[in-house]
Amino acid sequence: MIKKLLLLLLLASFTAHSQEIGPENLFSTQIGKNIKQYRQKSQDAYANKDFERAEFLFDSLINNVVNDSYLDNFKVKKLSGRKVELYDFEKPVFLITYASWCTTGVGEIPALNELAEKYHKDIDFVLLFWDSKDKVRKTARKYSSKFTVLYVDEKENTHDHIVETMKHSLGFPTSFFITKEKQIVDVRRGILHPYNEEFNSSYNMHYNAYLNGISLLKNLNLDAEDGYVSKLKP
Repeated sequence: MIKKLLLLLLLASFTAHSQEIGPENLFSTQIGKNIKQYRQKSQDAYANKDFERAEFLFDSLINNVVNDSYLDNFKVKKLSGRKVELYDFEKPVFLITYASWCTTGVGEIPALNELAEKYHKDIDFVLLFWDSKDKVRKTARKYSSKFTVLYVDEKENTHDHIVETMKHSLGFPTSFFITKEKQIVDVRRGILHPYNEEFNSSYNMHYNAYLNGISLLKNLNLDAEDGYVSKLKP
């Protein structure tokens, strides 16, 4: 009897969650309704070199449109060539979209690697590259093995919905912070970094920025060591 009740509760929970993620609640639907207007206003802002307004428009799009929507169950590939779905990840997801030619800050990858090593038991760390398999394989060697590396080759997927929805709408590098229920709680652009920046400065900036996002997914008890203070590396 107890087993039957537990099964019914599980089925009810799954059904309720499935109903919650209806087409109208998906990221692709929400971004599709608003992206045309956003692009026009954003292009005008950049044309006028009004970078403050451009940033305001992006933040407004994320806060008022993207946040609280649910990520689509896009199909992607692992370096092994095996196809996977984004809903295959059972933990909260820290997803970064990249391309092999993106120039990272000198301390960015070390900061990401340390965070992945530290929090991978509670969060799935995922890198999604818009690139060919060969280019991704070379770039992926820089990252911790705690990252799951995925890719979408546009030459093979000229009409792929994920490219239009995730890459062309928000650009890259972009970080998505996603709950285990696949609800997006925040989206952030990559940090701008000056050339010839010092390692410690770059490391601290990226570590604290990414930890801030991770804290949205996991209720970290941030203390002086692991909070928003600097963490100098030798």
